Formats: sequence, structure tokens, C-alpha cells
Amino acid sequence: MANLGIGIIGCGNISTSYLRLAPLFKGLEVRSVADVNMEAAAARGAEFGVKAQSVEDLLANKDVDMVINLTIPDAHYAVTKSILEAGKHAYSEKPLVLTLEEGTTLRDLAKARGLSVGCAPDTFLGGSHQQARALIDEGRIGTVTAAVAAVQNHGPEGWHPNPEFFFLPGAGPMLDLGPYYVANLINMLGPVKRVGALTSSATPTRRIGSGARAGQDIPVKTPTNIHALLEFHSGATVNLTTSWDVWSHRRGHFEFYGTEGTLYVPDPNFFGGVVEMAGRDGVVAAVAPWDHPFGVVNQNHNGRDLANYRTAGLADMALATMEGRDARCSLERTLHGVEIMTACLKSGETGEFVTLTTSCTRPAALGPDEARALLR
Repeated sequence: MANLGIGIIGCGNISTSYLRLAPLFKGLEVRSVADVNMEAAAARGAEFGVKAQSVEDLLANKDVDMVINLTIPDAHYAVTKSILEAGKHAYSEKPLVLTLEEGTTLRDLAKARGLSVGCAPDTFLGGSHQQARALIDEGRIGTVTAAVAAVQNHGPEGWHPNPEFFFLPGAGPMLDLGPYYVANLINMLGPVKRVGALTSSATPTRRIGSGARAGQDIPVKTPTNIHALLEFHSGATVNLTTSWDVWSHRRGHFEFYGTEGTLYVPDPNFFGGVVEMAGRDGVVAAVAPWDHPFGVVNQNHNGRDLANYRTAGLADMALATMEGRDARCSLERTLHGVEIMTACLKSGETGEFVTLTTSCTRPAALGPDEARALLR
């Protein structure tokens, strides 16, 4: 199978994950990196033995077929638009865009040019999450009627030396961490029909806790505490909480409630973790992990063993582009996810439920054999 030439725009910390993990997958060959800061591009290129170019030169590079957009969220729309205008397929880090209107423009542009657009997160392709989906699809907990999903902590200002952008419109816990949860909910349950939410912020400012600017206060200009209700077309109702106003809690990341039992699903920020299940007797037990390659520990981060297969969604998109099939991290699904999250924020402003205008299908399941087929 011929490789697609991959370029990367944005040489910050996240680029190391793509450059380190891309060689694991079929169909991918990173051929160029670029950044508005040419020194950053040169350093990353030298680190991984890849050509460093200006953004303009990368977009004109005939050896690059698909470009990964790893810029800051506020630049995602403009950069992805420039990638499509250059005649190349685009894959973006989350969130794809900050408004539904921007996403619609990209969809129309990609369709007119016969190009593909995909977007992270791809953690829902992980072994644990795909096993949990298989259990739901097999009816092991009956019909899913409800679920809860929660990401709760006290935000990034304690550890990030320059955290302003986290607290501006287009970020906050909903658009920064919500994509992991929303993508997995779509994976498990399909599209959402309408949403309602209450939003707030505990404080008007945050204090930087590390680095040279420690002790400096920064403004909070987006909600940091969002409690949303999601009604799915399947009939399931879900409580989604994203909050940076919590110091401690005992809530799990995901619980799915069915007519025959309950399924406990691990953190969707990661590919692996323990899946647990209870039947009508209420006895909770760990599910024996299946032999899924994207659940195998391959990284130790700050003393924690993790399964990290970031780039799986890109590899699936590259193969889908060549095979003419639907990519699992497709524009259709990420655009629906963007509307879900922005509609939650809109509901918090207006006090009214918001009926969504987009929809999507569930992505195709990625079982162990399908996952192995993506690897070299």
C-alpha cells in the first residue's frame, strides 16, 4: 500500500506524539513540519529527522498529501481552510472549529474540492472504549436508557505557565476537554437531538500557579462550570458535566445505565483503562480485557502506565481516503460534536433547550482485527 505524504503545521508539544507514533501505522509518512516560528519547526524537524519548512512552503509541497493542524484552537479554522485551499486533505486536533458556521464552511469547501477532513480526538478507538461499545452492542446491559459523564478538576492554571487561552471563549472545560467525552458518547450512543445546560464561573479571575508568572491573575471570560442534559435520538438521556471549579470529587468518568445493568467506562482522554459491569444484582466486576492492540500499555507518563495510540484516527482516515469509505473521525461527526458543545454553552446563556441542526451516524466499530489492520 502506498503511503500518503503527511505534513504537520504547529510544532508545539503535541507534535511530538504524532511524530513518535505515526511510524506505528500503515499508510503514513511524515515528510514535512512547519510552524510560524521557523526555529521551532527546525528544532522539531531535527529531532525527528523530518524536513522543516515555512507554512507556505509546506502547503505548496507536492510531496505532502494530507496536513495535520496542530495550531492553537483559535487558529484551527483559518489553518484548516488554508490546507483545503492548497488542495490537501486536512486532519485537525480538537476542536475542529469554534463555531458551527466555521465548520459548515469547511464542510462545503472540502466537498467542492473533493477533499477529506478529519479531527481528533481518536481516543474512542482505544481498546477499553471499543470493548465497552461491543458490550453495549451485544446487549449485555440491555437497552441504554441513561448515562452520566463527568470531567471535573480545578483547571490548568495551577500547572500551565501561560494558561490565559484556556479561559477565553473557544476554550474552557467544555471545548478543551469536552471533545473527548462527546466523541465517545457519539461512539456509544449515536447522535444527539437536543441539549439544555446551566453554566457559571466560580471566580472572575484565576491565579497562575507555576512558572515565571506565578501569582499573576488572569481573567475568566468563558464558563468554567457546565452541567448539561443531552437527549439522544436513541432515546437515552445523558448528564454531561465539564467543570474546572472542583477541588475533589468521587464521580466516575462514564456510567451507562441499561435495562439489564450498568457499564463503567474509563477516562476517555486515554485509550486504555479498566471496564467494569454490573447486572441486575448490582454486583460490580471488572471485565476481562480483550486482545485489542490499542489497549496495550506503551508509555509511562509521570509514573502512570498508559496506552497511547494517538494518530490511530489519522491512520484510519488515510486508509479511508484511499479506500473511498467513511473515516471514523469524520467531519460529519466532529461537526455534530462541535454543535453539541456550543449548543450547551448557548443554552447556558439563554436558559432554553437547543434543538440541534446537525446529525451523524455512529462510527464503525474498531475491533481487535480492524485495529491490527491499521498497524504496520
